[in-house]
Amino acid sequence: VVYLVVFHLSFVMFVWSYWKTIFTSPASPSNEFCLSKADKEQYEKEERPESQQEILRRAAKDLPIYTTTASRAIRYCDRCQLIKPDRCHHCSACDICVLKMDHHCPWVNNCVGFSNYKFFLLFLMYSLLYCLFVAATVLQYFIKFWTNELPDTHAKFHVLFLFFVAAMFFISILSLFSYHCWLVGKNRSTIETFRAPTFRNGPDKNGFSLGCSKNLREVFGDEKKYWLLPIFTSLGDGCNFPTRLVIMDPEQLTVSSQNEPAKSSGANQSFPTRPLSESQNRLLASDSQWAESGPEEENVKSGSLHHNTSDDS
Repeated sequence: VVYLVVFHLSFVMFVWSYWKTIFTSPASPSNEFCLSKADKEQYEKEERPESQQEILRRAAKDLPIYTTTASRAIRYCDRCQLIKPDRCHHCSACDICVLKMDHHCPWVNNCVGFSNYKFFLLFLMYSLLYCLFVAATVLQYFIKFWTNELPDTHAKFHVLFLFFVAAMFFISILSLFSYHCWLVGKNRSTIETFRAPTFRNGPDKNGFSLGCSKNLREVFGDEKKYWLLPIFTSLGDGCNFPTRLVIMDPEQLTVSSQNEPAKSSGANQSFPTRPLSESQNRLLASDSQWAESGPEEENVKSGSLHHNTSDDS
């Protein structure tokens, strides 16, 4: 009875997670990131990149964007005609901009991003458990096969095939699942691992990391009872993400942002910033001051606010 219950439960969760990963549409940027009709017409008429960037900076001045390209330009998608939010990338296979895009997975024929990243992780986990369960239950017959204790029937081939397939899938999925667990702990996507996001202070691969516990909650949510269920519980809207920062008094923040010399992008043109306050994100609501430990502490200066920005093609 226990065997059947575990088998059916693992199979149901595996199929449910797989279904959600496949059929959950990738989340795209909201309309606020699209250029207005006038700005779009003006952008298309301009031939100089400097003038185009000026239009984009003007349109992005009130958007929660902290990342730029490697050349300090506004991240803009000519295909979708919108300003890319932080961690958003254009998928050539889906032909859309995907929020917090991790990768396009051919095994599920879908983009893995903000809307279905939790489902993808659960799909890997339940696949891993399912393969382990199959391999463990067939192991005793596999041992009998090698010791010639198994009756000489056609079932010998079935036992051998089933065990090796389950074992090989277990090993391959284990490596992939371990890698994505590491990504969740560091709050990175696969794209950000190979190309660190560029912020105001330069590229920073740990710019979105809030600590292992908060990084985990950002993907799986605050309610632990829903963590193992393939239902959407991720925090945020996919367009705005908290960065590593030192919380300051709002008045001090305004003064410091006004007095701070603007970093130029191109021909002495400043990049717009909109500081992320403590009240804008629950992940930082309980901390008066936070900084990730380790070598990254050098990037956090006392009495100053650090906001970061991401690289994209």
